[in-house]
Amino acid sequence: MNEIKNKSVQSFIDGLASKAPTPGGGSAAAVMGAQAAALISMVCNLTIGKPKYAEVEGEMRVLLEKSEALRETLTGMIKADINVFDRLMATYGLPKDSDEEKAARSAAIQAVLKEATVVPLECARACAETIALSRIAAEKGNLGVISDAGVAVMAGYGALKSAALNVYINAGSLKDRGFADEKLAELEAILNGVDVAVEEIYQIVKTKL
Repeated sequence: MNEIKNKSVQSFIDGLASKAPTPGGGSAAAVMGAQAAALISMVCNLTIGKPKYAEVEGEMRVLLEKSEALRETLTGMIKADINVFDRLMATYGLPKDSDEEKAARSAAIQAVLKEATVVPLECARACAETIALSRIAAEKGNLGVISDAGVAVMAGYGALKSAALNVYINAGSLKDRGFADEKLAELEAILNGVDVAVEEIYQIVKTKL
């Protein structure tokens, strides 16, 4: 399979709409997160070098570096989600005729399910970072593109909540409840306060329009 990031937007959307199990919601979440990071970068790029915003240029350059790193991370997570889901589907297809095969199949499924829990958790973590960065873009970015900072925070929020759903569903199938509870606790820490933060950032943008 060719790198999903190298496919056209139309090809990716067609893939989402098809009967194929991948790409799916996890990949869509990563795309939304990457879009959020990209929009923050856009605000930075259209603020840096403008005399009117000279006082915040240093901050915008730092912000740009962070948003570009996140964009790369989240773009890579598109493929990571597809890979782990494809591997999970493969384990469900393992033979289960004998007790030994059943045990091996179950162990394989559980091992990949752990990875399938961690991948969206890391996506959620990165998306939460885009939300935090979008606040800076909203507060100090070029007013001519301030609405894009608003779109960034909402894309990051949608991505975070979407990634969280994939953590919940995969953690729910884990037999190792200690591992599952640990990852769910990490997720809840990421989600803590995010609803309020997003609304605050949205209102910051709205008041500047």
